[in-house]
Amino acid sequence: MSISIFDLFTIGIGPSSSHTVGPMRAAYGFVKHLKDELTHVNHIQIDLYGSLALTGQGHGTDRAILNGLEGNLPVNVDPDNIIPRAEQIIQQKRICLAGSHDIAFDFEKDFLFHFDEVLEQHSNGMQFTAFDKAGKQVLREEVFSIGGGFIVRSNEFNLPITNEKTVPYPFTKASELLEHCRQQNMSISDIMLANECVWQTQTSVRKKLLAIAKTMKQCIKHGCQTQEKILPGKLHVKRRAPMLYKKLSALKKQLPRDILNWVNLYALAVNEENAAGGRVVTAPTNGAAGIIPAVLYYFINFCQEASEQGIIDFLLTAGAIAILYKKGASISAAEVGCQGEVGVACSMAAAALTAVLGGTTAQVENAAEIAMEHNLGLTCDPIAGLVQIPCIERNTMGAVQAINAAQLALIEEGEHMVSLDKVIATMLQTGRDMQSRYKETSQGGLAVNHPEC
Repeated sequence: MSISIFDLFTIGIGPSSSHTVGPMRAAYGFVKHLKDELTHVNHIQIDLYGSLALTGQGHGTDRAILNGLEGNLPVNVDPDNIIPRAEQIIQQKRICLAGSHDIAFDFEKDFLFHFDEVLEQHSNGMQFTAFDKAGKQVLREEVFSIGGGFIVRSNEFNLPITNEKTVPYPFTKASELLEHCRQQNMSISDIMLANECVWQTQTSVRKKLLAIAKTMKQCIKHGCQTQEKILPGKLHVKRRAPMLYKKLSALKKQLPRDILNWVNLYALAVNEENAAGGRVVTAPTNGAAGIIPAVLYYFINFCQEASEQGIIDFLLTAGAIAILYKKGASISAAEVGCQGEVGVACSMAAAALTAVLGGTTAQVENAAEIAMEHNLGLTCDPIAGLVQIPCIERNTMGAVQAINAAQLALIEEGEHMVSLDKVIATMLQTGRDMQSRYKETSQGGLAVNHPEC
């Protein structure tokens, strides 16, 4: 099973990779699969199940699907137009499938939320059904959004997510990755780059990775300089990044303790942008999208080892760790809780920072393990189904924890009692044991213990 780093770092929109990006891609794909039958469609119905139904409206699932049905994808849709266009579709009771076939659409009757039903294969399930004028079914697809923007259809669920080409250094476990490094005398980033080059040139890989880093920087900048003061949604959460940015920028003398606040700022800025439905990089999910940028720009702005090559190595190493979690456990909060989002991003960032600060492969593996070990059991219980509380602040904690995990790993020789493979297996088992109300349903934890006003 081969996964590209560009399957994990994708440019898209907020607020959720599993509840916004994945559903938009699924809706887009459904309309594309209609092909020549598109003009025969007279009526369409969308059904959401499980976590998608329970927190879908807070995560913008309905808006994302409506835009996807009209032929939009997360990578190129205008974030500022998603909500207005969805509202227009609902008010006018018309939708233009694939941007070319206009039909009647009644949101109240045709877009159904099944709050008490969960499809067997995954808690993020959705169903699209198209009918002709006679009411005959033209096409039906059952699709699952399995985290990080990845989607699979019901008939593909047990098949691996693959690219057709075989990579030179395949790995499923950290032990296999480290063995490749030992045998080839290569770093983790070297192994990843060699694997990526089966799909495109080294020059292309480097260019795309730098573009990812640039998009992260733009997201931080926009989050710091936006004039918007309140995030959308009924919680009326105040944006903190602009105020913190002004305070830090006004300091005449930067003290060592201020570095921590810059890291906090980077994470806040990105996840406030995500919560507002802005342009972000899924890394490896949207709910945890602030951690990798925060630690990457900590490296760029505060570490003397920083370089363009360091940026590339950082992202390649982070991607390798993400692949281990994707293959060995899950990056879906609806499946394993927030340990699969913030926990994984923290582990990725810790490993990446360790690598670019000169750590050995053993120290890199140790850093990734330390970071996840202390995120085990982390629940996903967003208040009001919004990716705001505790999600935004949790990214600051994950970023700082990743930096500390890297420092702990770097002062040791790489030897440790618990391997990364063992902690990944533990994370998966912990997620399976976790009650469903703590897995992106807003039915437990903070989501029910915080009174809504």
